[in-house]
Formats: sequence, C-alpha cells, structure tokens
Amino acid sequence: MTGHGDLDGIAAECQAGVLARRIVVQGEGEMTGTAEQIGGLLHEAGETHHRVFRIVDGADGDWASWYAQWLIDLSELPDLLGVRPVRSELIYVLVGLDKQYTAEDPAEPWEMYYARRIADHFQPAGR
Repeated sequence: MTGHGDLDGIAAECQAGVLARRIVVQGEGEMTGTAEQIGGLLHEAGETHHRVFRIVDGADGDWASWYAQWLIDLSELPDLLGVRPVRSELIYVLVGLDKQYTAEDPAEPWEMYYARRIADHFQPAGR
C-alpha cells in the first residue's frame, strides 16, 4: 500500500468522522487554518476516491492524477491556495509527498502532512 493512506484506514476514518473540514480558528494563524482546510479537502478526496474505486477496494495505481483533477476542478483548493495549480505539478507534488510520507512514517495523519507541504509549495510569491 502506498503512503497516500491505507484505504481501509481512510474508510474507517470516514465512518468514524475522525477528520472533517475545519474552519480557521481565531488565533491559529492563516497558514495553520489553510493547512487544516486543505487537510479536510484531502480527506474528502480520499473518501470520494475510495467510493469511486470501491469495486477494486480503492486500488488505483494512478491515484495522484485522480486526486489532482478532483482537487483542482471539484474542490476549493485553488481558492485556498490563492492560485490554480497546474495539474501536472500537483501530481508531481502528491507523488513526492507519498514517497516522503512512506519513508518518514510520521505519526500525523497523511492528510495534514500533505496539506502543510502543499500550502507551502503553492504559496504565492510575496506571502
């Protein structure tokens, strides 16, 4: 299984409602709130991807392409980033994050790990 999330784990989190979209909490800072919102979108993408690919229990070797398309065209990601990512760049970032997450095996959920790095990567110049 790749580091973009254990699909059974994602399904369990979906059912348990462990992660949900969050709003910016007063005093948390803009980047933290944005990262949490992006984490919520990544979680939603994971739920949706698992549903779409339910016949194969979520297995999809080209998952990053699907996530990138969904995040760019069907979510608020471009608004949160302040820029519309180029699809191929987002795919590249997602695949790189998958490799990093797998190698580092951090304790935090993959969604938040990816979210902070996506927000940093696509941060418009001067912010």
